[in-house]
Amino acid sequence: MHGVQRSIRWLGGALPGLGLVFLVSGLAQASTIPLGDVLPPLRGELLSGRRIVLPDSALGSGTLLLGFTYESRHDVEAWAERFLHDFGSDSLLRCYEIPVGGAARLARPFIDGGMRRGTPREFHERVITVYRGAAEWKRHVGFSERDVAYVLLVDRQGRVVWLARGPFGEAAYGALAGRVRELPH
Repeated sequence: MHGVQRSIRWLGGALPGLGLVFLVSGLAQASTIPLGDVLPPLRGELLSGRRIVLPDSALGSGTLLLGFTYESRHDVEAWAERFLHDFGSDSLLRCYEIPVGGAARLARPFIDGGMRRGTPREFHERVITVYRGAAEWKRHVGFSERDVAYVLLVDRQGRVVWLARGPFGEAAYGALAGRVRELPH
């Protein structure tokens, strides 16, 4: 995730106040989605250029979604790094960092290009940029505190099974890891 960190630092330094939001799956208290409900559709583009629709594109895999602002990026990085360390070799699990922005149409190529250049190619399939429908999706997942990391775990059928928000902590991560281990393989 260090490449993703570099791109986020670059964006934050070059485009202050742009209001990019990065979303991640998380805490139950952070969401208006009841546990067990299907994740609302989210359309975006991977840094590789491939279009993606969640949860459809992740059906058949457990999926961790991480969301945040520039100011909460360190929390997201801690969540993602630990998750990938513990579960990254499991082919039935995925992890996405999702920048959701309200940038003007003319700024999008500049933003996406900067993220592609600042992110190692091996991470391009794990970063999803979203520009349309972001406000509605943030409402669905309960994104209400701007500078807080949001973490959501979605099961193989696209249902939200665990939610969290806030900084990485061993107790919260332990709860996430336990829930991940309960997912059917």
